[in-house]
Amino acid sequence: MNAPRRATIADVATAAGVSKATVSRFLNHREKLLSPDIAARVEAAIQRLGYSPSPMAQALSRGRSRLIGLIVADITNPYSVAVLRGAEKACQDAGYLVMLFNLGNEPGREQEAIQALAGYQVDGFILNTLGRGSGVVDAMATQGKPAVLVDRRHTGMHADFVSLDNRAAVQQACEHLLEGGWRELLYVSEPLKGVSTRRERAGAFTACMDAHAKTARGEVFESEEGDDAGLQAALQALHKRAQRRRGVRAAVLAGNAVVTLRVAQAVARLGWQFGQELGFVGFDDPEWASLIGPGLSTIAQPTDEIGRTAARCLIERLHGLEGPPRQSLLPGELKPRGSSAARA
Repeated sequence: MNAPRRATIADVATAAGVSKATVSRFLNHREKLLSPDIAARVEAAIQRLGYSPSPMAQALSRGRSRLIGLIVADITNPYSVAVLRGAEKACQDAGYLVMLFNLGNEPGREQEAIQALAGYQVDGFILNTLGRGSGVVDAMATQGKPAVLVDRRHTGMHADFVSLDNRAAVQQACEHLLEGGWRELLYVSEPLKGVSTRRERAGAFTACMDAHAKTARGEVFESEEGDDAGLQAALQALHKRAQRRRGVRAAVLAGNAVVTLRVAQAVARLGWQFGQELGFVGFDDPEWASLIGPGLSTIAQPTDEIGRTAARCLIERLHGLEGPPRQSLLPGELKPRGSSAARA
């Protein structure tokens, strides 16, 4: 048995003996433009037919869809998932729905993503993209809709920006290692080129090492995906530099959870133990960090609040807030564990 056909605005117009435009005026609370008799006929037809207007159609008729487009670089990244949750909660509280587009870490898909979501008439965008090239800037310039950048900046794009305070977080991690007696440090990052977050963290690490040049030394190593041998060699060189300084301890600061896994795998291959041959602090605080060795010390990002803040910034713009781009840098939280413990 077929389900009964849903009544349309055309059905209501026919039943009331009026035009579809008249029904639309009634539905959009403009019945003052109608005579009492016509308004009563339209209302009676709606009740008789059980007509329910489409929320999307109503929103679009007012120029708003109540949809927000969220574009993420990689949905398998726990950071992106956590930010998405925070943004979605804030959007839901404000009466908006989120539409997600995952780039899958594929360069050049930003324009495709923005055009696809624009096709659904999203009111604005939250962008946690790759941060390379001009794809986002060019695509957003053609849309004329507000956007908020999360985690990664885009050169030439003037928009609100929400992120971890990378410089303060790196400073906190470095000071923690130095206070624990670790004096030969290595910052391990994914390739820096074109990604603002990676450059900011590496730059902050170098600045911290420069400030402690009399007592500590540090280098930056860019870890390419799949170059396990290169990373292992960098760790061995770090260890040798520490040994040459007699009694100096070596430690790694990892730029994100991806690098943390690479370092953990290299340490296992070398037969080392965190907190012994190698100290460690990493960015992001995945659930498994406490399960590796004596527990991996980390800088936890306020991902939920980053997502919520980004959504609130965008919604404020949608509600008419004007003015120059704003920047919200949120503090990280040090989670000290055995991997960075001071020598007893």
